[in-house]
Amino acid sequence: MKPKISIITLGVGDLERATRFYGEGLGLPKHDFEGGNISFFSLEGTWLALYPREELAKDIGLADPAQVGFSGITLAHNVESKSEVDAVLSQAVSAGAQLIKPAAEVFWGGYSGYFQDPEGHYWEVAYNPYQDLT
Repeated sequence: MKPKISIITLGVGDLERATRFYGEGLGLPKHDFEGGNISFFSLEGTWLALYPREELAKDIGLADPAQVGFSGITLAHNVESKSEVDAVLSQAVSAGAQLIKPAAEVFWGGYSGYFQDPEGHYWEVAYNPYQDLT
């Protein structure tokens, strides 16, 4: 696994308000994304994503967004291929992580899965064929 974080995703209660805060309030450069209720902002060396908290929990595979250990924040590690997603998830599990959601094709056209590190933090490992976030 390369030592980088591609995306930090914040699960938010009010996407419109949060988007205004980060975009207009803090002046972060927003990037439009078609077909989803998500906001992306480019930062130096990484991206910030805002996504409805309930949808983020559902994407991970959690039945309840208030589930113990879910802070509403995920970290993403984007890689260059589907096989690399599988390899990184396997490496994480071998190192002591718990596989939460096996890698699969996802609604936005990519391929991703989730693991939880030994301290309970959720990581998405993803391949995005449409945009270079690596």
